[in-house]
Amino acid sequence: MAIKPKDMAKMIDYTILKADATVAEVKKKCEEAEEYKFASVCVSPAFVPLAAKLLEESSVKVCTVISFPLGAATPEVKAFETKNALRNGAQEVDMVINVGAVKSGELDIVRDEIKAVVDATKIAGVTKDVITKVILETYYLTDQQKVEVSKIAKEVGADFIKTSTGFAPEGATVEDVSLIRKTVGRGIGVKASGGIRNFDEALDMLDAGANRIGASSGIDIVTGKRRVEAEEEE
Repeated sequence: MAIKPKDMAKMIDYTILKADATVAEVKKKCEEAEEYKFASVCVSPAFVPLAAKLLEESSVKVCTVISFPLGAATPEVKAFETKNALRNGAQEVDMVINVGAVKSGELDIVRDEIKAVVDATKIAGVTKDVITKVILETYYLTDQQKVEVSKIAKEVGADFIKTSTGFAPEGATVEDVSLIRKTVGRGIGVKASGGIRNFDEALDMLDAGANRIGASSGIDIVTGKRRVEAEEEE
């Protein structure tokens, strides 16, 4: 794919989801996101009001996570968390599916929870055009399970399918991105997230079919840091 590093900015969700994130760190992420014109800043729900205030006059959207990182809440709780996030100023929500339900073959639970979150984004008078992303946590799923959940997410109206939380032993892989894109076609977005730290890795994901990248290393990506440079620093 012929794309310059700086052109990736509009595809990046600049992420700060670590457990010990501070107010100062979130403020810095928001300032950097505005400077580099990233698609969004992805913060924990507790930081949504702060990010929304800081980015009120910006083109950068506020993204947050639902039932993160385990995905083990009930559909009703996920819906409530979504509504609360939107009222606090979120414009995009990344929900984690119930991985255990998938592995138990209880796909109706997964369908219900994705639909509950999608429906919760349609709150009149709160915000428009809310983007819903469904996190599969691909590390724990078989290829068949990834395919099944991807199809469900598309059927019930999610906007993106996302690979990973970044908290599992492995994040996004080219193979998983390619599989998801092949499964859902071009009518829905694919977000690669987890372990993407430089321009080359981000480019690999875009070539595989992703059209959004979740990364805490967004600046390294858009300033063209190469894979070999990152390896030399480790």
